[in-house]
Amino acid sequence: MEEMKAFVRTSPEDNDVELTEVPIPTVGEGEVLIMVQAFGVGVHDRYFIPGDAKFPYPIGTEGSGIIKEIGSGVDNLQIGDRVMVSNSMQIKGGCWAQYVAIPSGNVIPIPAEIHFTHAAALPVAGKTAVESMRALNLKKGETLFAAGASGAIGTLVIQLAKDQGIRVIGSASSKNHEHMQSLGAEETVDYSDSDWKNSVKEWAPDGVDAALAIQPGTGADSMDVVKDGGKVIIVSGDRVDAERDITVEQLQHKLDFQYAMAMIVEGILAGKMHPAIEYVYPFDQALEALKKTETRHARGKLVVSMTR
Repeated sequence: MEEMKAFVRTSPEDNDVELTEVPIPTVGEGEVLIMVQAFGVGVHDRYFIPGDAKFPYPIGTEGSGIIKEIGSGVDNLQIGDRVMVSNSMQIKGGCWAQYVAIPSGNVIPIPAEIHFTHAAALPVAGKTAVESMRALNLKKGETLFAAGASGAIGTLVIQLAKDQGIRVIGSASSKNHEHMQSLGAEETVDYSDSDWKNSVKEWAPDGVDAALAIQPGTGADSMDVVKDGGKVIIVSGDRVDAERDITVEQLQHKLDFQYAMAMIVEGILAGKMHPAIEYVYPFDQALEALKKTETRHARGKLVVSMTR
Protein backbone atom coordinates (compact mmCIF):
# COMPACT_ATOMS: atom_id res chain seq x y z
CA MET A 1 0.00 0.00 0.00
CA GLU A 2 1.38 3.38 -1.01
CA GLU A 3 2.12 5.80 1.78
CA MET A 4 2.09 9.58 2.16
CA LYS A 5 3.41 12.14 4.61
CA ALA A 6 0.82 13.52 7.02
CA PHE A 7 0.53 15.42 10.28
CA VAL A 8 -1.40 13.13 12.58
CA ARG A 9 -2.84 12.67 16.01
CA THR A 10 -1.31 9.41 17.19
CA SER A 11 -3.88 8.52 19.85
CA PRO A 12 -7.19 9.67 21.37
CA GLU A 13 -5.55 10.09 24.79
CA ASP A 14 -3.53 13.22 23.98
CA ASN A 15 -3.62 16.11 21.49
CA ASP A 16 -0.04 15.89 20.28
CA VAL A 17 0.47 16.13 16.52
CA GLU A 18 3.46 14.71 14.65
CA LEU A 19 4.66 14.25 11.09
CA THR A 20 4.77 10.63 9.95
CA GLU A 21 3.90 8.36 7.03
CA VAL A 22 0.49 6.72 6.69
CA PRO A 23 -1.30 4.88 3.87
CA ILE A 24 -2.87 7.00 1.13
CA PRO A 25 -6.64 6.80 1.75
CA THR A 26 -8.74 4.71 -0.63
CA VAL A 27 -11.60 6.30 -2.53
CA GLY A 28 -15.12 5.02 -1.91
CA GLU A 29 -18.45 5.64 -3.61
CA GLY A 30 -19.23 9.35 -3.91
CA GLU A 31 -15.68 10.35 -2.98
CA VAL A 32 -12.67 11.87 -4.72
CA LEU A 33 -8.96 11.63 -3.96
CA ILE A 34 -7.20 14.97 -3.93
CA MET A 35 -3.48 15.66 -4.11
CA VAL A 36 -3.23 18.48 -1.59
CA GLN A 37 -1.49 21.66 -2.74
CA ALA A 38 -2.17 23.83 0.33
CA PHE A 39 -4.17 23.73 3.55
CA GLY A 40 -5.54 26.30 5.93
CA VAL A 41 -4.53 26.33 9.58
CA GLY A 42 -7.38 26.46 12.11
CA VAL A 43 -7.40 26.97 15.85
CA HIS A 44 -9.33 23.72 16.38
CA ASP A 45 -7.45 21.53 13.90
CA ARG A 46 -5.78 19.28 16.45
CA TYR A 47 -9.07 18.73 18.30
CA PHE A 48 -11.59 18.07 15.49
CA ILE A 49 -11.33 14.28 15.48
CA PRO A 50 -14.36 12.03 14.83
CA GLY A 51 -15.30 9.74 17.69
CA ASP A 52 -14.73 6.61 15.59
CA ALA A 53 -11.39 7.75 14.15
CA LYS A 54 -8.62 5.26 13.62
CA PHE A 55 -5.14 6.37 14.68
CA PRO A 56 -2.78 7.68 13.47
CA TYR A 57 -5.35 10.20 12.16
CA PRO A 58 -4.39 13.01 9.73
CA ILE A 59 -5.73 16.30 11.09
CA GLY A 60 -7.08 19.29 9.17
CA THR A 61 -10.36 20.88 8.16
CA GLU A 62 -9.75 22.70 4.86
CA GLY A 63 -7.49 22.79 1.87
CA SER A 64 -7.05 22.92 -1.89
CA GLY A 65 -5.58 20.66 -4.50
CA ILE A 66 -5.98 18.62 -7.67
CA ILE A 67 -8.33 15.68 -8.14
CA LYS A 68 -6.36 12.50 -8.85
CA GLU A 69 -9.03 9.81 -8.57
CA ILE A 70 -12.84 9.72 -8.66
CA GLY A 71 -15.07 7.17 -6.98
CA SER A 72 -18.24 5.69 -8.42
CA GLY A 73 -21.31 7.90 -8.43
CA VAL A 74 -19.39 11.18 -8.92
CA ASP A 75 -20.36 12.83 -12.18
CA ASN A 76 -19.85 16.55 -11.52
CA LEU A 77 -16.06 16.49 -11.10
CA GLN A 78 -13.17 15.35 -13.26
CA ILE A 79 -9.61 14.15 -12.74
CA GLY A 80 -7.33 17.18 -12.95
CA ASP A 81 -9.88 19.65 -11.55
CA ARG A 82 -8.47 22.35 -9.28
CA VAL A 83 -10.62 22.37 -6.13
CA MET A 84 -11.05 23.67 -2.61
CA VAL A 85 -12.36 21.37 0.10
CA SER A 86 -13.96 21.39 3.53
CA ASN A 87 -12.92 18.29 5.41
CA SER A 88 -13.86 18.59 9.07
CA MET A 89 -14.40 15.38 11.05
CA GLN A 90 -14.10 13.00 8.08
CA ILE A 91 -13.37 9.42 9.10
CA LYS A 92 -10.59 9.00 6.51
CA GLY A 93 -8.65 12.00 7.80
CA GLY A 94 -8.09 15.66 7.09
CA CYS A 95 -6.10 17.88 4.76
CA TRP A 96 -2.79 18.05 6.63
CA ALA A 97 -1.46 15.37 4.30
CA GLN A 98 -0.22 14.83 0.77
CA TYR A 99 -3.55 13.25 -0.18
CA VAL A 100 -7.08 13.38 1.17
CA ALA A 101 -10.19 11.34 0.29
CA ILE A 102 -13.37 13.35 0.66
CA PRO A 103 -17.08 13.25 -0.26
CA SER A 104 -17.73 15.12 -3.51
CA GLY A 105 -20.27 17.38 -1.76
CA ASN A 106 -17.41 18.89 0.24
CA VAL A 107 -15.54 19.90 -2.91
CA ILE A 108 -15.93 22.91 -5.19
CA PRO A 109 -13.90 23.62 -8.35
CA ILE A 110 -11.85 26.80 -8.36
CA PRO A 111 -10.94 28.87 -11.42
CA ALA A 112 -7.35 29.32 -12.52
CA GLU A 113 -7.45 32.94 -11.30
CA ILE A 114 -7.54 31.77 -7.66
CA HIS A 115 -4.23 30.49 -6.30
CA PHE A 116 -4.17 27.27 -4.27
CA THR A 117 -2.93 29.12 -1.17
CA HIS A 118 -5.83 31.58 -1.39
CA ALA A 119 -8.33 28.79 -1.91
CA ALA A 120 -7.00 26.89 1.12
CA ALA A 121 -7.69 29.92 3.33
CA LEU A 122 -11.38 30.15 2.45
CA PRO A 123 -13.52 27.09 3.30
CA VAL A 124 -13.95 27.49 7.08
CA ALA A 125 -13.65 31.26 7.43
CA GLY A 126 -15.48 31.98 4.18
CA LYS A 127 -18.49 29.82 5.00
CA THR A 128 -18.65 31.27 8.52
CA ALA A 129 -18.41 34.83 7.20
CA VAL A 130 -21.25 34.28 4.71
CA GLU A 131 -23.39 32.64 7.41
CA SER A 132 -22.63 35.51 9.81
CA MET A 133 -23.73 38.16 7.34
CA ARG A 134 -26.95 36.25 6.67
CA ALA A 135 -27.67 35.95 10.38
CA LEU A 136 -26.99 39.67 10.95
CA ASN A 137 -29.34 40.57 8.08
CA LEU A 138 -28.25 44.20 8.00
CA LYS A 139 -29.31 46.75 5.42
CA LYS A 140 -27.23 49.26 3.49
CA GLY A 141 -26.16 52.13 5.76
CA GLU A 142 -26.60 50.19 9.01
CA THR A 143 -23.75 49.72 11.47
CA LEU A 144 -21.88 46.62 12.63
CA PHE A 145 -19.38 46.12 15.45
CA ALA A 146 -17.12 43.14 14.75
CA ALA A 147 -15.32 41.90 17.87
CA GLY A 148 -12.00 40.34 16.94
CA ALA A 149 -12.14 41.50 13.35
CA SER A 150 -8.51 41.02 12.30
CA GLY A 151 -8.64 37.24 12.01
CA ALA A 152 -9.64 35.00 9.10
CA ILE A 153 -13.40 35.35 9.67
CA GLY A 154 -13.39 39.03 10.59
CA THR A 155 -11.36 40.16 7.61
CA LEU A 156 -13.82 38.47 5.25
CA VAL A 157 -16.81 39.88 7.17
CA ILE A 158 -15.41 43.39 6.77
CA GLN A 159 -15.16 42.93 3.02
CA LEU A 160 -18.61 41.36 2.66
CA ALA A 161 -20.12 44.17 4.73
CA LYS A 162 -18.38 46.85 2.69
CA ASP A 163 -19.73 45.33 -0.51
CA GLN A 164 -23.25 45.48 0.95
CA GLY A 165 -22.88 49.10 2.07
CA ILE A 166 -22.79 48.23 5.78
CA ARG A 167 -20.62 50.43 7.98
CA VAL A 168 -18.15 48.48 10.14
CA ILE A 169 -16.24 49.28 13.29
CA GLY A 170 -13.92 46.47 14.34
CA SER A 171 -11.88 45.65 17.42
CA ALA A 172 -8.36 44.22 17.36
CA SER A 173 -4.91 45.07 18.65
CA SER A 174 -3.66 48.43 17.38
CA LYS A 175 -1.04 46.84 15.07
CA ASN A 176 -3.89 45.45 12.93
CA HIS A 177 -5.97 48.63 12.61
CA GLU A 178 -4.46 49.91 9.38
CA HIS A 179 -4.93 46.53 7.75
CA MET A 180 -8.59 46.34 8.81
CA GLN A 181 -9.23 49.83 7.47
CA SER A 182 -7.61 48.88 4.16
CA LEU A 183 -10.21 46.10 3.86
CA GLY A 184 -13.12 48.45 4.48
CA ALA A 185 -13.53 49.00 8.21
CA GLU A 186 -14.68 52.59 8.73
CA GLU A 187 -13.32 52.74 12.26
CA THR A 188 -11.24 50.52 14.58
CA VAL A 189 -10.76 50.22 18.33
CA ASP A 190 -8.14 48.52 20.47
CA TYR A 191 -9.73 45.95 22.80
CA SER A 192 -6.88 46.46 25.30
CA ASP A 193 -7.87 50.13 25.68
CA SER A 194 -10.15 50.47 28.71
CA ASP A 195 -12.06 53.24 26.92
CA TRP A 196 -12.83 51.35 23.69
CA LYS A 197 -16.58 51.10 24.34
CA ASN A 198 -16.84 54.87 24.56
CA SER A 199 -15.00 55.12 21.26
CA VAL A 200 -17.63 52.88 19.66
CA LYS A 201 -20.41 55.01 21.15
CA GLU A 202 -18.79 58.18 19.83
CA TRP A 203 -18.92 56.59 16.38
CA ALA A 204 -22.49 55.33 16.87
CA PRO A 205 -24.07 57.46 19.63
CA ASP A 206 -27.22 55.32 19.96
CA GLY A 207 -25.27 52.09 19.68
CA VAL A 208 -24.52 49.99 16.62
CA ASP A 209 -27.34 48.16 14.88
CA ALA A 210 -25.67 44.79 15.43
CA ALA A 211 -22.53 43.11 16.70
CA LEU A 212 -20.67 39.98 15.72
CA ALA A 213 -18.75 38.35 18.59
CA ILE A 214 -16.03 36.38 16.80
CA GLN A 215 -13.34 35.90 19.43
CA PRO A 216 -14.08 34.03 22.71
CA GLY A 217 -14.92 36.33 25.59
CA THR A 218 -16.28 39.14 23.41
CA GLY A 219 -20.00 38.39 23.64
CA ALA A 220 -20.84 40.30 26.84
CA ASP A 221 -18.80 43.35 25.85
CA SER A 222 -20.46 43.39 22.44
CA MET A 223 -23.85 43.69 24.13
CA ASP A 224 -22.74 46.97 25.72
CA VAL A 225 -22.26 48.75 22.38
CA VAL A 226 -25.44 47.56 20.63
CA LYS A 227 -28.50 49.78 20.57
CA ASP A 228 -31.77 48.84 22.27
CA GLY A 229 -33.57 46.32 20.09
CA GLY A 230 -30.41 45.50 18.13
CA LYS A 231 -28.85 42.12 17.45
CA VAL A 232 -25.79 40.17 18.60
CA ILE A 233 -24.60 37.09 16.72
CA ILE A 234 -22.24 34.85 18.67
CA VAL A 235 -19.59 33.01 16.67
CA SER A 236 -17.31 32.48 19.68
CA GLY A 237 -19.63 30.18 21.61
CA ASP A 238 -19.97 32.67 24.51
CA ARG A 239 -23.15 32.35 26.55
CA VAL A 240 -24.81 35.75 26.81
CA ASP A 241 -28.18 36.68 28.30
CA ALA A 242 -30.46 38.94 26.27
CA GLU A 243 -31.31 42.42 27.59
CA ARG A 244 -32.76 45.70 26.34
CA ASP A 245 -34.76 43.81 23.69
CA ILE A 246 -31.49 42.83 22.01
CA THR A 247 -31.74 39.61 20.01
CA VAL A 248 -28.91 37.23 20.89
CA GLU A 249 -28.27 34.24 18.62
CA GLN A 250 -25.58 31.59 18.44
CA LEU A 251 -24.42 31.29 14.84
CA GLN A 252 -25.89 28.20 13.21
CA HIS A 253 -23.85 26.52 10.49
CA LYS A 254 -26.66 25.69 8.08
CA LEU A 255 -25.55 26.88 4.65
CA ASP A 256 -24.51 24.37 2.01
CA PHE A 257 -20.72 24.46 1.62
CA GLN A 258 -20.74 24.64 -2.17
CA TYR A 259 -23.35 27.44 -2.15
CA ALA A 260 -21.41 29.55 0.38
CA MET A 261 -18.10 29.06 -1.41
CA ALA A 262 -19.62 29.96 -4.76
CA MET A 263 -20.56 33.34 -3.26
CA ILE A 264 -17.00 33.88 -1.99
CA VAL A 265 -15.44 32.85 -5.31
CA GLU A 266 -17.77 35.22 -7.15
CA GLY A 267 -16.70 38.08 -4.88
CA ILE A 268 -13.02 37.33 -5.44
CA LEU A 269 -13.36 37.13 -9.21
CA ALA A 270 -15.25 40.43 -9.19
CA GLY A 271 -12.38 42.06 -7.28
CA LYS A 272 -14.60 42.82 -4.29
CA MET A 273 -12.70 40.73 -1.75
CA HIS A 274 -9.68 38.56 -1.11
CA PRO A 275 -8.52 36.31 1.72
CA ALA A 276 -6.24 38.07 4.18
CA ILE A 277 -3.25 35.74 4.56
CA GLU A 278 -0.63 36.67 7.12
CA TYR A 279 1.96 34.05 6.17
CA VAL A 280 2.40 30.95 4.01
CA TYR A 281 4.45 28.21 5.70
CA PRO A 282 6.24 25.29 4.04
CA PHE A 283 4.90 21.81 4.80
CA ASP A 284 7.63 20.88 7.27
CA GLN A 285 6.83 23.96 9.38
CA ALA A 286 3.11 23.29 9.69
CA LEU A 287 3.28 22.75 13.46
CA GLU A 288 4.76 26.23 13.88
CA ALA A 289 1.76 27.60 11.97
CA LEU A 290 -0.63 25.65 14.20
CA LYS A 291 0.95 26.97 17.37
CA LYS A 292 0.81 30.54 16.02
CA THR A 293 -2.88 30.17 15.11
CA GLU A 294 -3.68 28.75 18.54
CA THR A 295 -2.49 32.00 20.15
CA ARG A 296 -5.46 33.68 18.37
CA HIS A 297 -3.19 36.59 17.45
CA ALA A 298 -2.77 35.87 13.74
CA ARG A 299 -3.67 38.62 11.26
CA GLY A 300 -6.00 36.95 8.83
CA LYS A 301 -5.19 33.36 7.92
CA LEU A 302 -2.11 31.17 8.11
CA VAL A 303 -1.70 28.71 5.24
CA VAL A 304 0.66 25.81 4.58
CA SER A 305 1.83 25.21 1.00
CA MET A 306 3.12 21.87 -0.28
CA THR A 307 5.12 23.57 -3.01
CA ARG A 308 6.80 26.35 -1.06
